[in-house]
Amino acid sequence: MATSTDAVFVEDIDVDQELRSRSNGAKKSNAPVHISNKSGASSPGLDSDNEDAPLLSESRNDYGSADGDGSDNGEEAWAGEADFRGLPWWKRPSIYWLLPPFLIFTIAFGGIIVPKINLIMDLVCEEYYATLETDPISSPMDPGADRCQNDEVSSRSSLFLLYASLCSGILSAIVSPKIGALSDRYGRKRFMVANTCGALFGEVLTILAAKFPRTVHVNWILVGYCLEGLSGSFIVGMAVAHSYASDCVAPQRRNVAFSYFHACLFGGIAIGPALAGYIINARQKYVGKTDAVLLIFYMALGAHLFFIAFLTFFVPESLSKSRQEIAREKHKEDVANQGPTSDWINQLRSINLFRPLKILWPTGPGSSSAVRWNLLLLAATDTIMFGVAMGAMGVVLVYTRRQFGWQELESGRFVTIVNSSRVFALLVVLPILTRLFRGKNGAARMRKTGSDLFDLTIIRAAILFDMLGYLGYALVRKGELFALSGAITAIGGIGSPALGAALTKHVPQDKVGQLLGATGLLHAVARVVGPTIFNGIYSATVANYRQTVFVCLTATFGLAFLCSLFIRPHVHIDDDDKRTTGQNVTDE
Repeated sequence: MATSTDAVFVEDIDVDQELRSRSNGAKKSNAPVHISNKSGASSPGLDSDNEDAPLLSESRNDYGSADGDGSDNGEEAWAGEADFRGLPWWKRPSIYWLLPPFLIFTIAFGGIIVPKINLIMDLVCEEYYATLETDPISSPMDPGADRCQNDEVSSRSSLFLLYASLCSGILSAIVSPKIGALSDRYGRKRFMVANTCGALFGEVLTILAAKFPRTVHVNWILVGYCLEGLSGSFIVGMAVAHSYASDCVAPQRRNVAFSYFHACLFGGIAIGPALAGYIINARQKYVGKTDAVLLIFYMALGAHLFFIAFLTFFVPESLSKSRQEIAREKHKEDVANQGPTSDWINQLRSINLFRPLKILWPTGPGSSSAVRWNLLLLAATDTIMFGVAMGAMGVVLVYTRRQFGWQELESGRFVTIVNSSRVFALLVVLPILTRLFRGKNGAARMRKTGSDLFDLTIIRAAILFDMLGYLGYALVRKGELFALSGAITAIGGIGSPALGAALTKHVPQDKVGQLLGATGLLHAVARVVGPTIFNGIYSATVANYRQTVFVCLTATFGLAFLCSLFIRPHVHIDDDDKRTTGQNVTDE
């Protein structure tokens, strides 16, 4: 047992010596220890559960594909592999089951971003002129009309997007942590399906508001945002997808696995707007602009339905029935251990929206003050970066339409340039850096060392690139240079998967869903606070110095960089210490 508390520094110890010391420690404490040696044979004298170790190290690699490299390098078998042994390939969970349909879903998601914002601006413009009681405009959707190109419409559109973010963000903040915790107990798939259904119903209301503006008021789009928020919005979608990846991928390779999902997200946002812009332009030759725009929403609905069907019938569940049952039993024990309290006290505690954040301040065996501060600082950095991204998304598109007169095609090209650069950083730059600095097997001796210096370097470098890009937004006055600044900010996209992976390395595997649910809560709060602040700043300063919002965004990244400087490497919750003491960390 003496060696278990030194596990965070094993990267500086010879592998064979570490395995021998763990074996000796296990004999002294009579605690089960799961290891695998270079030959793939079980070490003698250990608990019978170690029969699984050779199979784990030889059968599959961290991504669920056949590979024997881990056993050749003395890599410790990852306990999560035990659930996948003996399953046929079509029932074996892997991130590669989820990535292709997820890419199609994100292309649809990206395809409607620009058309939806421009559609909202056109509907707000129509309502604005209707309230003036002047002569009605012939067609606010007409691309030749320039009545909507004024500061008042731009300000109102920014405020409408703010209300949309409030509707979706507040509701998402309520349900996100609950969905994350429930996914630990009932599996990931059903919650991804429910999340997609919320987005589907929201787009149906947008179609109705655009097709029947006299009957369905533009404010019904806000109802669609509410439905999206009740399903957790895309925040929960990404969190549950990351939880699925955490079930399939060993901790030391999760940064690359998470980067694949981020690459799908930003790849969809890169492909979708440009594709939508060309489709709208081609379709406008035969129909009006509104009907051309609605074609994109119909295609998005088809993509949503395909994603739901693929999840339901083809994607294997990443959490086995036994793991779900164990998680439910642990939850029942945690509820029973809350102590004798009256029903109304329990009810009050259950509606505490911020109670899930307690996992960011774990107490009990295996935890430490360093772990607690690391979790808080990582979560704060992650939340700030997400809040800036959410606050800037709508503002940038509204700004470029006002500053440069960009429509769907030009805005789509800009979004494609930015997100193509981000995909390149996620799929090429980050994996290459990870391979160079961690080796082929992802630094096998770092399985339980929490976030390392490589993680922290990636996070800090990403923040610096974001700062440079948003500073460029504030200074440039030409569309080409604005797009170049966007490409610089895209390099900062490698920070998000690094932050997510670093967070999951601090907690036991059975708490990953709960942790990502808590960060989902913070993301939902950021989705409210970020757009509220930055849309408000843009709305108030658009008539004077409309670049003020980008100066504020740059300063916010400076705060995130300051938080990242205080994160300590190589700390985590010592799960071995919890098991050998026979206690659980009460952090739920």
